[in-house]
Amino acid sequence: MTNTDLQQRRETAIPRGIATAFPVYAARAENGELWDVDGNRYVDFAGGIAVLNTGHRHPKVIEAVSRQLEAYTHTAFQIIPYEPYVAVCERLNALAPFSGPAKTILLSTGAEAVENAIKIARAHTRRAGVIAFTGGFHGRTSLTMALTGKVAPYKKSFGIAPAGVYHVPFPAEEHGVSVDDALRSLDLLFRADIDPSDVAAIIIEPVQGEGGFLPAPAELIAELRKIADAHGIVLIADEIQTGFARTGKMFGIEHSGVEPDLVTVAKSLAGGFPLSGVIGRAEIMDAAGPGGLGGTYAGSPIACAAALAVLDVIEEEGLIERANAVGARIKAALDKAAARNDAVPVAAIRGPGAMVAFDIVSADGEGTPDAEATRRVVAAALAEGLIILSCGVYGNTIRILNPLTVSDALLDEGLEKLTRALVAARA
Repeated sequence: MTNTDLQQRRETAIPRGIATAFPVYAARAENGELWDVDGNRYVDFAGGIAVLNTGHRHPKVIEAVSRQLEAYTHTAFQIIPYEPYVAVCERLNALAPFSGPAKTILLSTGAEAVENAIKIARAHTRRAGVIAFTGGFHGRTSLTMALTGKVAPYKKSFGIAPAGVYHVPFPAEEHGVSVDDALRSLDLLFRADIDPSDVAAIIIEPVQGEGGFLPAPAELIAELRKIADAHGIVLIADEIQTGFARTGKMFGIEHSGVEPDLVTVAKSLAGGFPLSGVIGRAEIMDAAGPGGLGGTYAGSPIACAAALAVLDVIEEEGLIERANAVGARIKAALDKAAARNDAVPVAAIRGPGAMVAFDIVSADGEGTPDAEATRRVVAAALAEGLIILSCGVYGNTIRILNPLTVSDALLDEGLEKLTRALVAARA
């Protein structure tokens, strides 16, 4: 079966609403490399959209899953509980980026984690309102789609969003929005649309993912903490993409020095197996009554086994420190690429740790976002044997999400391919 054959089958079997970034189909993968069904090899700088911080098929993860498969695969934790679920919760509670007792609920997807975090905040506060930020991404379900601060493609044609969700501009120099602008907008929101006494939660990504890898300024998060404390609002850190060593900390919010109340986690938690969760202050997590939280496949034993192995790998292989070294190496290569006069213009190289991105802008010196050139870069990279993803409000950001376990040699190979793609994409 070839890529062409599979693409033809896909067009008749799968709705067009499920878009695929590339017309290639995976056959096998190992750490930071992937081979398609035609035998082509790629360096993977996408990592399953930040799912593979420990790489494809890490031996320790595969070993743990194999052992679990020999015991049992499913009982539903609400029916017959099992030790791996409890063990993962204990590990996450110990890692929680806030002081005091913590508790954790395990789920399946990132959107499910966000939905449950909002449910928990509403149960705790007995309020309904939720505040999110423009450019943020929190999922594709009805509620998380409403929280997401980008219309196309996530909201377009899907109808009116649930009530009680409000957006504040996210501060970013690229968008001409300062921290003061964001805070003034929040104050205006409280005056014009919803009283703070009706707000259950404020949710923010410490580094926006789909929004363009834009770090939330520490002063913004600090002010949000003060506002939340003043009005009894729950502060939620959405760490689904920033978590598990990617930013050079276990959690991205740790860069701010601010303690959240709830933390949503997913993606790299289980090394490619579907697992998510909400970590929170114990008194908030206990607000929901028995039976109010859970799910049939939530915290599956297979995924829990994988997560325990992932947490071991992060510690044993020093992936927090490795993220900072990888990020420095990526930024050095991008600085060199940005200085070239034969490549598409590169601007705003940014991101903590190995959560690195840059913008493609127009060649006229105006710095205008160039989404078309960005698409050419992604296509040229694929032709070079490199998988990269774009993102951002204007579609002109290239994000790099290689495994943290990648070797220096493979990382450098991927960066060389990226540089060649930047040159090839110059119109």
